[in-house]
Formats: sequence, C-alpha cells, structure tokens
Amino acid sequence: MEKSFRTLRGFIAKTEREEDNYFAHSATLRIFGDIPNLDDISTRLGLKPTHFHRKGERGHRTAPYHHDMWSYTPPVDKSEALHRHIDALWSALRPHKQYLLKLKKTLSVDVFLGYRTNCDTAGIEVPYTSLQMFLELKIPFGISIIVA
Repeated sequence: MEKSFRTLRGFIAKTEREEDNYFAHSATLRIFGDIPNLDDISTRLGLKPTHFHRKGERGHRTAPYHHDMWSYTPPVDKSEALHRHIDALWSALRPHKQYLLKLKKTLSVDVFLGYRTNCDTAGIEVPYTSLQMFLELKIPFGISIIVA
C-alpha cells in the first residue's frame, strides 16, 4: 500500500509541476541599419511595424540605439507552437521576398526567434516545411532560448 501511495503522490506532484510550466514563442522580422525612411518599409511590405526606433534614441536601455530598426511580429498568441509563428510571418512576407532580398544589399535583415519557458527538460521541434523562409531569404535559423 505504501508503494502505490508514493507512486500516486509522485504522479500528482508531476501533474502539478506540468500545469505550472509555461512556453512562449515568437518570430520577428528585423530590418536594421541606416534606414532613410521607415515608412517606406511599411508601405512596401504592407505591414505596420510592431516596433521601430531611430539611431540615437533611447529605449528601455540607458544607452542610445546604434542603428535604426523596423520590426514586425505577427499577431500569434505566444502560447502557440514556434512553427505557427514562423508560418504566420512567412505568409505575410512571402509576396515581398524580392524586396527583402534587395534590402539585404544595404541593410541587415533577419528573423529573431524566441523560445521562453520555465521547464528545463523541454525542447522545440520545427517541421521542415516551416524552414522555407530561411532558405528563400538566405538568413540563418537561430533561436533565442531563455529558461527561467
């Protein structure tokens, strides 16, 4: 009887820990460098930036920004799987592939992927079908992983 109680107690404790775990994902297009007109990017992409700043401005950090930046994060709930964020971003960007490749000649263009969790035994999986954006835009697939 004692053994089954310990097993049951272990199951309950594991279930309680799993309910406390959180997972947050994001995918953000970032364009940065010396950008003469941020509105041109918005107009060409047909997207409103979710963040932008100008070189020299101070944000949440104390030091001024070293470059201009325009960024867009699609409206996908952070709890959705990472590939859903990637796919939503690529869906918005795919029609503008040539424009983005042209921008890469004078500006930095990348995709910032975020994965945050409090679970130290978790991981992510991204289907190969969600990697097309990185191949076509010729940008690295990198993920910022925060376990806290």
